[in-house]
Amino acid sequence: GTISDPSGGVIPGAEITITNTAAGIIKKVLADSVGYYAAPNLIPGTYAVRVAAKGFNTVVSSVILEVGAQQQLNILMKVRDASQTIAAPQIDLTSSTLNGQVESQTILELPLNGRDWTSLATLHPGVNLIETQMDYSGSARGNRGFGAELTISGQRTTNNNYRLDGVSVNDYANSGPGNVIGAALGVDAIREFSVLTGGFSAEYGKASGGVVNAITKSGTNSFHGDVYEFIRNSAFDSRDYFSRSGETPLAQFRRNQFGVAAGGPIIKDKTFIFGDYEGFRQAKGITTAVTVPSDDAREGNLVSGPVTVDPAAAAELAMFPHATPGTSKGDKGKFINSGLQIVPENFYTVRVDHKLSPNDNLFGTYLFDDTDFTQPDSFNNVLLKSHTRRQTVVLGESHTFGPTVVNALRVGYSRSHALNLIPFGAINPAAADASLGSATGQNAPVVAISGFTRNQGGVGAASNYTHAFNNYQFADDAFWTHGTHTFKFGVDVERMQYNYIANVEPGGRWNFTNLASFLTNKAKHFELGIPSTITPRELRQTLVGGYVQDDWRFRPNLTLNLGLRYEMTTVLHDAQGKITSLVNISDPAPQCGVQFSPSLQAERRPLVLFVPG
Repeated sequence: GTISDPSGGVIPGAEITITNTAAGIIKKVLADSVGYYAAPNLIPGTYAVRVAAKGFNTVVSSVILEVGAQQQLNILMKVRDASQTIAAPQIDLTSSTLNGQVESQTILELPLNGRDWTSLATLHPGVNLIETQMDYSGSARGNRGFGAELTISGQRTTNNNYRLDGVSVNDYANSGPGNVIGAALGVDAIREFSVLTGGFSAEYGKASGGVVNAITKSGTNSFHGDVYEFIRNSAFDSRDYFSRSGETPLAQFRRNQFGVAAGGPIIKDKTFIFGDYEGFRQAKGITTAVTVPSDDAREGNLVSGPVTVDPAAAAELAMFPHATPGTSKGDKGKFINSGLQIVPENFYTVRVDHKLSPNDNLFGTYLFDDTDFTQPDSFNNVLLKSHTRRQTVVLGESHTFGPTVVNALRVGYSRSHALNLIPFGAINPAAADASLGSATGQNAPVVAISGFTRNQGGVGAASNYTHAFNNYQFADDAFWTHGTHTFKFGVDVERMQYNYIANVEPGGRWNFTNLASFLTNKAKHFELGIPSTITPRELRQTLVGGYVQDDWRFRPNLTLNLGLRYEMTTVLHDAQGKITSLVNISDPAPQCGVQFSPSLQAERRPLVLFVPG
């Protein structure tokens, strides 16, 4: 902002003292020869701004800084008679970014299903939650990432960048962070977050959609904390319209979310700590209905005429449950089952802030989230398990070189690991009977009969996946105030490692054109991935970005936001050399293990095709 007198003249040399009221951290700057001042790289929070100049009243103002935001505060000073207090404007007048802010009190007090803080992003224009995603019991959902699926400004859900304390926390599918039921815990650990939907400055990269920019809570000079538990239980539920008669039992549902959060000083005015633990325990009845052969059809008595049931088909029928009484019609019936979905989760966050000196501040954040998900398959044959584990480490240091230059350095590590529908055990003993297997060492295969629900086979027969994604990050941002210009420039480097294993129907799959062909063992098609050939893929890529941003106060009432960013990624490659690529668009077939050079890319314009799983 600008420091001026009642006549509109500027006041050079005014001393501005900016104090973080919670932590007591003080920053001092001076107005330059044209009365302009800037204080970059302050952490979000409430600040007391005190302005003093010889011959003028001392002015005190209170300012609330939000995550990723800029605040313009112009001070009009009166000739000395008494101190004065002014109110800071609540509108950001210095940035053209389209963004929405969600502060801590809103996060804590609004009722959130599953206490997922990212769901609050949908309160802002241009942000919508995709409600038609795959079911969590299917592999497609996990392969696309388990976190919330947000479309921002009409872009794909994988075109967003999710940041925590300045570090990208996107998962292996470039989706948002989340557990196996799609929620991101840690409401009590998030101070606030912003959603940038358009026009954001050049410092933000890795997104053509939007940026969800969150920061964790810090400790303060006073101890504070809370203990909490949130309960949902089907015993408290009323019946819906379709089960109001009382004949259909209510699906079982129990959810407990509990935890403790606390923060305070280790050394007053110098070192602070904040920590949060949240536990999540859920048991939920999941009702499924699948189409299976009727009891008459199982004996070979088909509507089209009787058939002799082949012994191999008769043995395989052990994997098909009998139709629920009253649901059969002709050759088909419905097996209706209410399996129990069990989800335990433990979530931890800790942050330490330390003031090294008046010119140096250091912080560190560690996040750990571990979640399991077990649920029977729709045929009630196999117990399936999905598992997610997320970890994030952030270290940041801010150094003030003088009244006009500040540098902020961050290093971070983000890891997401997921097991997607791994077999966890047999519910039906036939699911563990190797004599039903179509390959050595395998159990009953997947069976697809036209007109019937696909049977996912015995233990380990259906597709299952393992994902592991490591992201090592380095970022440096420098701030320089020069006259009416506030420059910001920096670099970002991310080294990404993605290892995955795709076990696609390792027990094999039989396809039958109709029920009669199944009962007589006349298959249309069989396919099997040879288990010994299923090996991991180890994908590697490096992202490098650089930018320069100038917020130019062209006039006292007009600020121009000028910026340029260049960002690139290296060519994707597999450390094992097993990826197939189409080197030239005219080639008749892809090649395996080809690595590209920049000159080859520029001259031949290769098309690289990669579909995980």
